[in-house]
Amino acid sequence: MPVTDPLSSRRTGGTTSTRRRTATKVATVSAVVTASLAVLAGADQHMADNTGRLNAGKTVDLGTEAQQSAQAVAYTIPGLPQLPPIELPWETNKPAIETRPHTVRPVAGALTSNYGSRWGAMHNGIDFGDALGAPIAAVTDGVVIEAGPASGFGMWVRVQQDDGTVGVYGHVNEILAQVGQQVHAGDIIATVGNRGQSTGPHLHYEVHHPEFGPIDPAPWLGGRGVAVESLGGG
Repeated sequence: MPVTDPLSSRRTGGTTSTRRRTATKVATVSAVVTASLAVLAGADQHMADNTGRLNAGKTVDLGTEAQQSAQAVAYTIPGLPQLPPIELPWETNKPAIETRPHTVRPVAGALTSNYGSRWGAMHNGIDFGDALGAPIAAVTDGVVIEAGPASGFGMWVRVQQDDGTVGVYGHVNEILAQVGQQVHAGDIIATVGNRGQSTGPHLHYEVHHPEFGPIDPAPWLGGRGVAVESLGGG
């Protein structure tokens, strides 16, 4: 007598149902993939359209790295705020406006004697006390017209100054400039000394006007923006 398996029909039906579910899943996944590819294709087309609009009327040449960089900087995305242009380093290397002073104090030391009558004689300059060997600066731009021994001063330097006057630097210890040399305000031309008729290390500075002769250096310096304190006595 043949044996009939009561589960065979069930197994066949179960297999058919499983196949149907698998086919449904495959169809769903295929539809999702197809839709995704369509979205990506649309996005690529959108970007291409935007790029075409941005480059409309332009000649594009990517032959050099510099041109590629320039195009990358110039490229803008619609709807985003625009950044200010980048200032390139070499654009900042522009000639600076000259700011050096045109008149300076000759030494750092304090005023020790005024212009005018002193000890029964005319004192034609002003004196600055300072240490032996301290630097002496040219007061203005000019040209050295004399440098060497001088009666009463021991050693001096005379400079034709930028306004036509002559600056006299007396009692110097060492001369650091030579005749004919062009100097700028602040250039070191000598050092403070105690030569000649002197009671201690100091700089004697005179200003000689071409018409009036020796004039008071203090107000002359003040008029050029260099304040010199005035002593109470003569």
